[in-house]
Amino acid sequence: MARVGRAIVIGGGIGGLTAAVALFQRGVRVTVLERADSLEPVGAAISLSPNALRALDVIGLGDDIRALSAFQGEGGLRAPGGRWLHRTDAAAVAERFGGPLVLLHRATLVDRLAARLPDGAVRTAAPARLLDPGVPGDPDRPARVGTPDAELEADLVVAADGIHSAVRRALFPSHPGTVYSGFTTWRLVLPLPGVEFASHETWGRGRIWGTHPLKDGSVYAYAAAVAPAGERAPDERAGLLRRYGDWHTPIPEVLAAARPEDVLRHDVHHIAEPLPAFHLGRTALVGDAAHAMPPTLGQGGNQAVEDAVTLAHHADDLPAYTAARLPRTTAITRRAVRAARLNLMTGRVGTAVRDNALAAVSRAAPTLLLRGFAGIADWHPPQQPYASRTRAGKG
Repeated sequence: MARVGRAIVIGGGIGGLTAAVALFQRGVRVTVLERADSLEPVGAAISLSPNALRALDVIGLGDDIRALSAFQGEGGLRAPGGRWLHRTDAAAVAERFGGPLVLLHRATLVDRLAARLPDGAVRTAAPARLLDPGVPGDPDRPARVGTPDAELEADLVVAADGIHSAVRRALFPSHPGTVYSGFTTWRLVLPLPGVEFASHETWGRGRIWGTHPLKDGSVYAYAAAVAPAGERAPDERAGLLRRYGDWHTPIPEVLAAARPEDVLRHDVHHIAEPLPAFHLGRTALVGDAAHAMPPTLGQGGNQAVEDAVTLAHHADDLPAYTAARLPRTTAITRRAVRAARLNLMTGRVGTAVRDNALAAVSRAAPTLLLRGFAGIADWHPPQQPYASRTRAGKG
């Protein structure tokens, strides 16, 4: 494939914007086409693990994001009645994986990424469709993208158009696409003054809940529960209250402070059968378009960021991009599916065995559970950072 000079990114989410910034910093002229009227992201907050922070270091943004984030410190895993099953140690995490886990508003990350692009590079209210994936090495067959008012050509198209990616379907029409993961999720961010709590995730029978502080003093809460696909409640806050209202503090306090409009609900889907490749012709897939996964390892957005900087590194050799990313993301997706089975098991006996085993392992070997992130959080990008890292606890 000839050297990339012009790229079009379809989708202005975290993966698409990171790819755009990484390509722009390599001297590529980039246009981002976002269907929505603004870049305001769907979702509340995002947890970034050391692997994604190292990827952001490549584009000189890692230190800014660390400074804007809440470091996920002491806390751990609890049972609905409040019993601690496992206590986390932030220092042990940073030592094991070369950096901290951090949490910030998705909008903050999107804003910082967009600010690294030149004026006019991002076009909102610009739905796009792939007309031709292009042929590498053939100057007469660039990739072509159509918008309502124009047809654009590029040396590279980056498809970051999400879990229901139209580009993925166009590239691999025989692939079965996503499957329902068996559970639904809720997310909300709200102020919770006067309520003190330790950061935690709580596992029940077929249900989980997490509560974490953000740097601005607000609280990020999320929940997941086994449920039929497409199920919805007239009042999602009331539905959460029925499911979680008798769980330990601060969960009732969060629900009491929430308004129905604060609650976002989404069913979870993932790609169970891996794609044959993450590219075709001059077109490459990143993020959920390539490897949608359950959120149970917190790696969906992190892997999109990894994809983006890796793609920029291999922009002139898309088979190398596929070789670098497909095996890794396939393995992580499978681990996330297995984690969901453990987190959301519904049997009373199995749940009790799970909780007792977690508590026993935590007492006997407090850092043993960190092995679950081995090979994930310790990833390093294929290129060196463009800006040195200066903050403590970075990798």
